[in-house]
Amino acid sequence: MSPLPKNPLRPGKRGTETTSPEQLSERQRRIVWRIAALLLDYPTRQTLDLLEDMAAAAGSVPAPAGPALVSFVDSARRTSPMELAAHYVETFDLRRRSCLHLSYYAYGDTRKRGMALLRFKHAYKAAGVALGDHELPDHLAVVLEFAAGVDPTSGRRLLLEYRPVVELLRLSLVDSGSAYAHVLGAVCATLPELGTADRRRIAELAAQGPPEEEVGLEPFAMDPLTMEPTAQAEMGGRR
Repeated sequence: MSPLPKNPLRPGKRGTETTSPEQLSERQRRIVWRIAALLLDYPTRQTLDLLEDMAAAAGSVPAPAGPALVSFVDSARRTSPMELAAHYVETFDLRRRSCLHLSYYAYGDTRKRGMALLRFKHAYKAAGVALGDHELPDHLAVVLEFAAGVDPTSGRRLLLEYRPVVELLRLSLVDSGSAYAHVLGAVCATLPELGTADRRRIAELAAQGPPEEEVGLEPFAMDPLTMEPTAQAEMGGRR
């Protein structure tokens, strides 16, 4: 992919004015979350065919979130599908510090992480969402899709709970020079500013890294909490 500019949240053609997270409308936040959910999933042909539409939708969102998404889309459109797919795998599947599973940063593959995964599943079930039993529910793309299209309140609550992790992921992508830092920057621009406790937690997570594996996650990863096939909505497809 094209190299990451020095400032992935630089203002675009809109000028130097930026909009704070509190000033974004719910519609604008949901647009950002929906586009980010698509971009943070594995780049299939179906997703790539939507890049032009994503750029148009992102154009309705003020800086810094909108221009950040447009920057990534522009980079993706200049990249061959094979190269983009390889970059995705290298970035998110082969690097522990840029894993898209939110609870992994705090708990690694431990029993505590299994309980955290159940919390995500409970939130989805309460909203009538059927989650595929082959995937873990803390994948950032799944959380963003849930927040954008199903339950913005519960989805935002999950994002806020893992706010330090989302910021740490953004910083990791900036450090590695990945254009995906644009996408994480856009997501962060929809969330409140980091507080002192958040910054302390980020420093702890960065210093310690994910805990080493203690137990398997099979009972938690495969348990769909008896989500009925007749649920109001269905989410799936993330690895």
